[in-house]
Amino acid sequence: MKIAMIGAGAMGGATVEGLIKGNMFKNEDITVADPSQAAIDRFAASGVSVTSDNVLAARDADVVCVCVKPWLVWKVLEGIKHVLRPSSQLLVVIAAGVKSSEIKEWLGDNCPPLFLVIPNIAIAQMASMTFVVPVGATDEQTATVKGMFDEMGQTLITDEQHLAAGTTLASCGIAYAMRYIRAASEGGVELGFKAEDAKQIVMQTVEGAVKLLEATGLHPEQAIDLVTTPWGVTIRGLNEMEHAGFTSAVIRGLKAGAK
Repeated sequence: MKIAMIGAGAMGGATVEGLIKGNMFKNEDITVADPSQAAIDRFAASGVSVTSDNVLAARDADVVCVCVKPWLVWKVLEGIKHVLRPSSQLLVVIAAGVKSSEIKEWLGDNCPPLFLVIPNIAIAQMASMTFVVPVGATDEQTATVKGMFDEMGQTLITDEQHLAAGTTLASCGIAYAMRYIRAASEGGVELGFKAEDAKQIVMQTVEGAVKLLEATGLHPEQAIDLVTTPWGVTIRGLNEMEHAGFTSAVIRGLKAGAK
């Protein structure tokens, strides 16, 4: 099976990195298309095919993945629609806010089975939370696309109505998580640690929290109860954060992103 990645910017490049690390595609079966020579030079040394010609990339691919800024999706699809094969290709579009109805209107009868996909940049490290919306696809085709992204993290099949919420919770959400890591690291410096040591402490702590929840199935509040004790320092710290609006700020930020 061959895949064409049209667009090798931040998200497209991260996805290509994940594809290279995975086992579903051989490197020689991955084609990266981008107008930037620097972008395609980045992957040429990995043994993938590179080109600046989107048509050349899309023509022979079994999966055509378009990962460009939302306002460029129409232009890219318009340029390749004459070589798309609805009967033997799958089309994956990674672009927030682009509707399936728009894509189907742009492509008309030349629209292959379509998947709206939103990963996050951790896909480069095989750790993405990815949302997939099948449009006019069979269960078998959906399983193929889900399997591709499952190899690069975790995947949730959802509907188009929930895609914006998924974007802010996971794709934007990874930035929110990093902001916490930054804030806690800065706090660690104020507590007396060197900056690099503080960052490492916070990263390991966050990783430990995730692994604990995964292993036990506990609700986060149940896990918090394991740490807090009467008159303890943990509950004092948590209450100070709540007085400053910690939970409210997170929820308000997520809702703002979803708008």
